[in-house]
Amino acid sequence: MPIPTPVAQLARGFAMGAADIVPGVSGGTVALVLGIYERLIRNVHAGAHVLKEALRGRFSEVGPSIRKVEWLWLVSLLAGILVAVAALSSVLERLLEEQPVRMAALFFGLVAGSIVVAWRLVRRKTWIEFAVMLVVALALFLVLGLRSDTESDAAEVVTRSPWVFFGAGAIAICAMILPGISGSFILVMLGMYTEVLGAVNDRDFASLGAFMLGCVVGLALFSTVLNWALEHHHDVVMSAMIGLMLGSLRVLWPWPGGTDTTDLAAPSGDVVVPILLAVGGAAVVLTVELVATRLNDA
Repeated sequence: MPIPTPVAQLARGFAMGAADIVPGVSGGTVALVLGIYERLIRNVHAGAHVLKEALRGRFSEVGPSIRKVEWLWLVSLLAGILVAVAALSSVLERLLEEQPVRMAALFFGLVAGSIVVAWRLVRRKTWIEFAVMLVVALALFLVLGLRSDTESDAAEVVTRSPWVFFGAGAIAICAMILPGISGSFILVMLGMYTEVLGAVNDRDFASLGAFMLGCVVGLALFSTVLNWALEHHHDVVMSAMIGLMLGSLRVLWPWPGGTDTTDLAAPSGDVVVPILLAVGGAAVVLTVELVATRLNDA
């Protein structure tokens, strides 16, 4: 008996939300592995078109545009993401704090397995796809190395203007829907991580409103570009995304301090269990992909 679509979407969203909590892991990576990434981008793009027509005052076009969005599919997915964030954030935070090396190794394996799955989605594997993948991977690897820590110890207070929050939201949301990039880490790179936390803690609704508006605008603009790119340059875009996942492995390398740092060191101390967890994580992803493929072919 097939699983009802809303229930299946809740499960997929739950997996994406769990990934978004982890530093260095993107929900976009999970969407890619589950085979729903392009469908997600199409629906986000359709939703952005609704917003554009409304802002232009073309209300006669809003109705037809709304009907192009798979609302049940999309809302079920978003609900799963929210449930995961609410249910797992404290658990994962504690595990990352108490077992940083082992948890980083597990996530390293999950993303490594995801890279193998994603590479299979590239239809034509030419030197262009290889070059794009390697250049993007190297660029992200170097950018992540510009800052050694992935968290900030600065005081969680608001010192920036709403316009800065708007820009940070527009940039961070783009990272959140791309495989391999953590939106929270982008906020750290921008120096806005503690600012956003401070706005949440202080109930600074002006700053939070500006941040959310930036997320909406950034998502609308970026989803349009990404949807067009996937339609017209599918293999190159997929190769770039694989490069992002490869580069992001720098954050997930277990040694010396798990996901708390982008510094790299040779395996030492706790080695055997992390390696087993990494191998197990990759095996889980590959098994899930194999089962999903067989179910789709049945």
